[in-house]
Parts: sequence; C-alpha cells; structure tokens
Amino acid sequence: MATIDRRATTLALAHALSAAERGLAVIPLSRTKLPALRSPHRDDPDPRPCHGECGRFGHGVYDASTEPRRIRELFAAAPWATGYGIACGLHPHHLIGVDLDTKSDTDSSAALRELALRHLFTIPDTVVVLTPSGGRHLWLSGPPDVVVPNSASRLAPGIDIRGAGGYLVGPGSRTEHGVYGTAPGTSRLAPAPCPPELLRLLLPPPPARARHPAPSASERQGQGLVQFVLAAHEGQRNTRLFWAACRAYENGIGPRLITPLVQAAVRTGLTEREARSTIASAARMTPPSDRRH
Repeated sequence: MATIDRRATTLALAHALSAAERGLAVIPLSRTKLPALRSPHRDDPDPRPCHGECGRFGHGVYDASTEPRRIRELFAAAPWATGYGIACGLHPHHLIGVDLDTKSDTDSSAALRELALRHLFTIPDTVVVLTPSGGRHLWLSGPPDVVVPNSASRLAPGIDIRGAGGYLVGPGSRTEHGVYGTAPGTSRLAPAPCPPELLRLLLPPPPARARHPAPSASERQGQGLVQFVLAAHEGQRNTRLFWAACRAYENGIGPRLITPLVQAAVRTGLTEREARSTIASAARMTPPSDRRH
C-alpha cells in the first residue's frame, strides 16, 4: 500500500486547485509521476477502451478537470498523491509541453537553440518548470484546431513533446527525486503561443501521396495519338484524325481511344458527327487481323 504523506498531499491539492483557476485541467500523481489512481478496468477479463464513460476514476488524463469539486474528489480518492499532472491539448490553452531532458548524452537546450536558428524562430517568454534532475519544461499554447502528438526525441535527441493525451508534472509536485518548481520570473506568465515554425516541426509529416503506376506503352501511344490530333490545323483535321484512328486500330487500342479522339477532334473544330464518321472509316479500313482488343 502506498505511503500517505498528508502534508505533501495537501500541498499538491492546493497547487492543483491554483492551476485549475488558470484554466489548466489536473489529475493527482503519485511520487513516481504516474497517475495516482489505477484503472478500474485493470482486472476485467476482457477490458475495452474506456475514457471515463463508466463514471469511475482511474482513466489518466481523461479524469483531468478544472472543477474544484471534482479535483477534491480525485485527491480524496488518492490520499497518497504527492503531485499533480496538467493535461495537455485541452481548452483554453491547448497546452504543448517541450521537455528538455538531461538524461541523454546530448545538450537538449543547445539542440533547441540550433533548431530555432535553422528554422528561424525564437522561444517566447513563457512558463518554465524546473525538474529535480535539472531539466526544464517549456509551456506553450497551440491553436485550438491543431492536434499536437506526443513524441520522444523525434524533434531532436533529448527533447520530448507533451501534446494531446499527455500531461506535464505541475510545479509544486513532490516526487521520489525531488520537487518541481517554476523558474524565477515565469510563474505568473501565461503559456505563450507556439511559434508557427516550431509548430510545423511538432506535427507529423503529411501522408505520402499515392504513387501511380507508370503508364503502359499502349497508354503512352494513345496519349501521343490524341496529342497528334489536337495539334491539327484547319485543312488537316480530318486527315490527322483518320491517320491517328488507323494507328489506334492497328495497335489494338482503337475501341478504347474512340472517345478521347472524338473529344480531341471536336476541340480542333470538327463536329462530333464528323469525328465519329472519320473514326468509323478508319476502323473499316484497318484489316480485321490487326484489330487486337
């Protein structure tokens, strides 16, 4: 059973209620930085996805709330909680967390500065939370119609992103490694808007366009015959159309090319009736043995 530190829980609740007053939805966390309340479906023989529709606590960020009464109920259900998490991606701030880690061998702060120089953006003055391990969490706000996914070291080594479905450990939380706190001069700031250039880097790449197979030799030939007809000048329209239709039938693509050839001939000035008559003449002139369908 988790050890209960009533003073730490009381302080965590106070900090959580203060964050909620600023529009930040919160949940109780344990000393391990994980949600303090376990899933009510953990022992179900056939658990189904549930985001709190069952009405019980224990659904991680889906329990998050800005309502003081609900927050008190959450902490009452988890008297061992010593911290609180702030859900990202929710109205009104649509919070994005940039986690500059210190555990990797790289300098994550330098990596972020390099990205800023390369992509021409600056990190605005915003809330900065200092972690017990020496890392930093930068709070930014995103557009309401953009979903920023969570990622680990995708932006650069040592830089994790907390977006929709993720959470940040709130300042004032006590963990088994120490206490989280805001950097001097940033506690009263609102999360600054995420620079557009940085936001583009945080979003997943657009899906690759479907690769269409290269046209076959007969398709390329058909396109060439249509272009041959389209290039006709007055006085040579029927002649070009007849020649193209003969070649089409000789190569077994005449029936498939009737409509494109008629449309091309009409664009050069022939009537549809004239074009179809010319193509029919070409079909009659082509030896039956050459009509490969």
